This record gives sequence, structure tokens and C-alpha cells, in this order.
Amino acid sequence: MSKRRILVIDDSEAIHQAFCRILCPEKARDLKEMDAMERLLFGNASPSRGAASEEVFELDSAFQGEEGLAKVREAVASRRPYALVFLDYRMPPGWNGVETLRHLRKVAPELPVVLCSAYSDHSWQEMVEEFGHTPQLTELKKPFEQAVLHKMALTLSAPRGATALE
Repeated sequence: MSKRRILVIDDSEAIHQAFCRILCPEKARDLKEMDAMERLLFGNASPSRGAASEEVFELDSAFQGEEGLAKVREAVASRRPYALVFLDYRMPPGWNGVETLRHLRKVAPELPVVLCSAYSDHSWQEMVEEFGHTPQLTELKKPFEQAVLHKMALTLSAPRGATALE
């Protein structure tokens, strides 16, 4: 089974770490243990390693909308598209989530996107008016529950016509 590629676009490192802990718990645990061993042995830690083979998701990170758009473009061009994007509404100083979504829709119009934030500068009605009422766009309020995030990721990243558990 190939992993479902998910992109998290958020300006907060803590949010990226939370997504990793929730969606890739084996990777998060392994990284923590290996980093501790490397600090003991070498005095520093390696920045990244591969995920455990039984994990369902492959996470990628972008900290601003422009960076996220570049990653989506690259993924489409390399024929390794993302299955889902979690996108923060507010990401100063760059594009906000709505502006980022406008650009993402030009590059990957069918890509499911979950808008995430504790605060929104736009009502859901405004979002529906601009982007349409579609299952490819949904909203998740912060703070989110781990089980809700995990279920959304499984469901929205499932290949079309497949069930969430495939």
C-alpha cells in the first residue's frame, strides 16, 4: 500500500509537530528516541528520517502559502500529487489561507483542502460563495481533537471510489 501524501501549510512549527504526532506516531516516536541516542553518541541529531513502513501517511510541511504552492506545483509536475492539504487561515507575513487556496485551485483544482484555524477572517458562507460547496473543501477548528483529525485525514485522502480504510 502506498502512503497518502499530505501537505501541512501552517506558520507554526508546533502545529507541524502535532500533525506528525497524530498522523505519523511511529515516526514521531522513532525520531524522538533516535535523536536522544544521537545526542548521547554524537552531540547532535539528524534532521529527518523515513517514516515507519506501517504508517498510512507521508507528511510534508510548508510554513507559508507561497512555499506550499511551490510544493503542490512540484508534486503535480513529478506525478506524485498530494492527496490532501491542511491549510491554516492565518500565516503572517505572507499569503493567508484564502489567498493560498485561490492559487492552489489554479494548480490542483480537485485537491482536497481542510482550512484550519482558531480564528477566521472569512465566514464559511463567504468561502462557499467563492469556492463552491464541495467535498474538496472543509474546515477544522483549532484546537482540534486527535481522533477527528485522524478520521478527516483518512477519509479525505482516500482515493476516489475507495473507502477510508483501504
